[in-house]
Amino acid sequence: MRKGLLIVAVLLLNGCANGDWRSASREPAGIAPDPATTPEAVLQVYGAPAWGWRGWFAIHTWIAAKPSNANGYTVYEVIGWRQRRGLPVLRVEQDHPDRYWFGERPELLLDRRGEGVDRLIDAVDQAARVYPWKHEYRVFPGPNSNTFPAWIATQVPELGLDLPFSAIGSGWAD
Repeated sequence: MRKGLLIVAVLLLNGCANGDWRSASREPAGIAPDPATTPEAVLQVYGAPAWGWRGWFAIHTWIAAKPSNANGYTVYEVIGWRQRRGLPVLRVEQDHPDRYWFGERPELLLDRRGEGVDRLIDAVDQAARVYPWKHEYRVFPGPNSNTFPAWIATQVPELGLDLPFSAIGSGWAD
């Protein structure tokens, strides 16, 4: 039994990301269209492997929106460590939409552009402003970073967002 636990511990430690999360890349991945050359509205949802060993089976998800003719993106996401600092876990800020998630390249999960997307962006923004767990975070079972976009999807069904199984916590509010 102890030998089995030792093997599991070694595997977990080897699966942890190399380096420190503070020095892991947060650079843009170059997936999102450049707002300087993209006048149309853009609404995207991204997912990237979670930090460390959790990334073996779980992703972190977020939403990025750029209304028509806007010069940047607003990023909507839930980040658990903000709770420990006395901040709301829901972060709504102008930012790069497709940043690496602490060294992990994001994957585009949803991409809506053009006609009708400004209405979707307004609906997402309104729903985000009333998100009921903006001050609560639990890795498991939730509410967590994946609960947020899943909840947005229920509030804005015309978004057509289906999160993958690896978005652990996305079913918490069902």
